[in-house]
Amino acid sequence: MEFLADYASFLAKTVTLVVAILLVLVTIAALRGKGRRRSAGQLQVSKMNDFYKGLRDKLEQSLLSKDQLKALHKQQSKAEKKLKKQPEEKPRVFVLDFEGDIKASATESLRHEITALLTLATPEDEVVLRLESGGGMVHSYGLASSQLARIRQAGIPLTICIDKVAASGGYMMACIGQKIISSPFAILGSIGVVAQLPNVNRLLKKHDIDYEVLTAGEYKRTLTVFGENTEKGREKFQQDLDITHQLFKNFVAQYRPQLAIDDVATGEVWLGVAAVEKQLVDELKTSDEYLSDRAKDAHLYHVHYAQRKSLQERVGIAASVSAEHVVDSVWRRLTQRSFW
Repeated sequence: MEFLADYASFLAKTVTLVVAILLVLVTIAALRGKGRRRSAGQLQVSKMNDFYKGLRDKLEQSLLSKDQLKALHKQQSKAEKKLKKQPEEKPRVFVLDFEGDIKASATESLRHEITALLTLATPEDEVVLRLESGGGMVHSYGLASSQLARIRQAGIPLTICIDKVAASGGYMMACIGQKIISSPFAILGSIGVVAQLPNVNRLLKKHDIDYEVLTAGEYKRTLTVFGENTEKGREKFQQDLDITHQLFKNFVAQYRPQLAIDDVATGEVWLGVAAVEKQLVDELKTSDEYLSDRAKDAHLYHVHYAQRKSLQERVGIAASVSAEHVVDSVWRRLTQRSFW
């Protein structure tokens, strides 16, 4: 009992302190943000060749003797002077990243990155997208895919690299690439459509609670959470899913005609080693391997459009981190006392 009382007192003090701090921060954020527009983001470009060179230089410094390093630097200096006199024309590779969530939120940055690239990139260049997504909302991933289609329409080679997962809406984006590269055990496919929702109508009836659904239009609502669903509504809902699935299949088949679309559009997923046989991907290789190889004969540029977060958003992130620290602190305190 003493332990429970001690723990309850500690928890109450901690929660009270956190809530008080959050209220102050939210109030400040609301006052500061009132009447302000969200600041525009910023395009960030970095040369990835410098990153790879830095890794090599660090390793050389650790492994080579002073004499060996001196000779190597002398050799590199001669090569750089020669290159300045006779500049070597190398192709350009623009590297983008897309980390997908259910709403494909990264599309907001992707659209600006692609807009910027299309003002400069030519068919002699290449765009590489490092893609990670398990899919999400149809309309959100439809927009993300349409952004990638702009690259194809401009005649610029597009390569998609998948290290972990590109499924459902993620694969919808991936299929737009002229070349799809996957790590051996990445998850790919899931060319299907799913929708699910609970229905608590019988529970409401059991407690004599009525729930009215009024619509103008026969199919304004098909299935609902609280109303009584009908067989006609279920049939219409399934029909909508089937239409969406067919559009999904047509889209994938348009960009990857080599696929036996009916065989792979079953909602199943495959690991990379099996996806090659299904022609869902073209090559097994990690993005690191592909980009480090390209860095040998091309200029690699990482392009990222960084969204500037408002004060309210920064406060929200800080609050989330603080909450995680509180939970972690409580958990550690509890487990420590338990072991005593």
